[in-house]
Amino acid sequence: MTHDYKRNGTTSRFAALNVADGQVIGTCMKRHQHQEWIRFLNLINRSTPTDKQIHLVCDNDATHKHAAVKA
Repeated sequence: MTHDYKRNGTTSRFAALNVADGQVIGTCMKRHQHQEWIRFLNLINRSTPTDKQIHLVCDNDATHKHAAVKA
């Protein structure tokens, strides 16, 4: 990646599906780094009742493996 690299309007979409009722939690962010992934996880956590369990299926993206995400 060069010093003048720009994404030119590209956005990163994050979405979570509740398979029980079809509800979707989604957001778009300018970047796709571990900080954005943590923000999305926090959004899911705030949007889900505390008595429900959350199970995540993630791809093999490096942002999902960052130490801050695991913590």
